[in-house]
Amino acid sequence: MSRRLLGTCVLCGVLIRAAGLALPGTLDVMVWKIWSYNAVRIGPTSLYGVGGNPPERRLLKYAGQATTVDYPPLALFELAVVGQIVHGLRPSYPNDAILTAALKLAPVAAEVGLTILLFRFVKRFAPRNEGVERAAALTALAYWLNPAAILDASFLGYLDPLFVLPAVLALFAACAGWIEVAGALFAAAVLTKAQAVLVLPVFGLLLAVSPERLGRFVAGMFYVAALLIVPYVVVGAWPNMLNALASLARHDMLSGFAANLWWVVTYVARALYAVKSLGAWTAFTMPVRILAISTLVELGNPNPRLVAAAMVLAAWSWGLWRARKVSDPFLLAGVGAFLVHAYFVLAVQVHENHLYTAVPLLALAAAGRPSFRPMFACVSAIVALNLNLFYGVSEEVGYGIPRGITVIDASVVLAIANTIALGWHARILSRECALGPAAPLAWSVSPGSPKLQSL
Repeated sequence: MSRRLLGTCVLCGVLIRAAGLALPGTLDVMVWKIWSYNAVRIGPTSLYGVGGNPPERRLLKYAGQATTVDYPPLALFELAVVGQIVHGLRPSYPNDAILTAALKLAPVAAEVGLTILLFRFVKRFAPRNEGVERAAALTALAYWLNPAAILDASFLGYLDPLFVLPAVLALFAACAGWIEVAGALFAAAVLTKAQAVLVLPVFGLLLAVSPERLGRFVAGMFYVAALLIVPYVVVGAWPNMLNALASLARHDMLSGFAANLWWVVTYVARALYAVKSLGAWTAFTMPVRILAISTLVELGNPNPRLVAAAMVLAAWSWGLWRARKVSDPFLLAGVGAFLVHAYFVLAVQVHENHLYTAVPLLALAAAGRPSFRPMFACVSAIVALNLNLFYGVSEEVGYGIPRGITVIDASVVLAIANTIALGWHARILSRECALGPAAPLAWSVSPGSPKLQSL
């Protein structure tokens, strides 16, 4: 790949992202505005609330909107930094497109770091030959130009790259032997967004063989966790923070627009309930809305939380058992992607953006293990379609694929396809784990061979 072509591709990714920065994004962007404004006004350590019995959950207000906080502390500190910069340049803190763009720049900056990291990851852990540079560049571009990544951060305004960057960097550090650093980075990921805990078992595979290495990893986690949590303890907001984070497990929904197994259940349950009043055709072709778990239980069904947890546990146990001897960094990334995918498909209370984490992990897996390439393309398409079907390129803007294009709500069709894709993902993972560390790498060919040309 020539430097000119590489530069053109990078510039295209920059320009596309720049085009989406000022768009409204999802309703979450307004939440980030409220948090960042109040972080400037009262400080990030007061955002959860301070004291009270039971612990106060502070209601934060800005621009006529109000909400509480349910993200870990590092995310609040990061938004506070953005808020301080915005406040310094615009003391009145107006709610406009400039503020939207400023807040989106934080995850986009993390995307830049993630793209560079993917490049360095391949170069560091690939066999040394002439094809490595090209494979590393293509892996980075596979993420940088990925529609799923572009939609997630710069257009819709999710904060996912802020935790995925330290999570993948932690994997890099662990594979490089920087164990305490890996633990510190992983703690930073979890304390940015709790969803990072989904890839924790990957570090267990890598470190559990040595109690000493595992202890160093935990020590690194402890240092960062203490650094971020002690300020809340000092001001008396520690119980408030725990109460706020616990609310994440209380979301009353089968599926929060996630194209997964429980979105299919939502579709079937709503359609069957509506048949008598609307008729079969209307009931089974109308757009699907979120269904509360409490409503499903009130209709005489068992609580799905236990069923979902059992399915996730079973899928994870199988995947981790198959991968118990894995040490290849690229296959470890593939294991992490499978864990995220299994959670997304099988768990309840999952949101539409929660599969994003698997995209950069699968990019790495595909770089080292060619069998993962189709799954990387498949999951990228699923994430992009899932986001687009519900939000277009941004709320209030549109350009979403019509959900009625498939007669049955297209999001349900996508959910069925994603459930099937998880089985395919499991098959690929099983086959790669059986191959062991001697599996052929994507770049283990001469630079001029057809295999390398196809990368």
